[in-house]
Amino acid sequence: QVELVESGGGLVQPGGSLRLSCAASGNIFKFNGMAWYRQAPGKQRELVATFTRDGITNYADSVKGRFTVSRDVARNTLYLQMNSLKPEDTAVYTCNADDYFSSYWGQGTQVTVSS
Repeated sequence: QVELVESGGGLVQPGGSLRLSCAASGNIFKFNGMAWYRQAPGKQRELVATFTRDGITNYADSVKGRFTVSRDVARNTLYLQMNSLKPEDTAVYTCNADDYFSSYWGQGTQVTVSS
């Protein structure tokens, strides 16, 4: 059974940083790709960053240069380092993973950027 568990969210000041973690069950190499999404109140869920099995990353234009997605295979964990945070980054951040059978989602972690 595939489970994804996010952590690391919280309240941060504008310009601050947070590091989100997505702990996956089993070997994350089994996934074709993983990604971070976010959804702000009243808005559609948007794709923030992707990480392919072979390590290729892509980012939404709104976070390029500020966010970095990385992987720790030994810990079966995907990370999202968020720097220079802005109030518009406030959202529930959710981890996603795909294999040949299904798409999996975590419960999400709240990130609030506010003074």
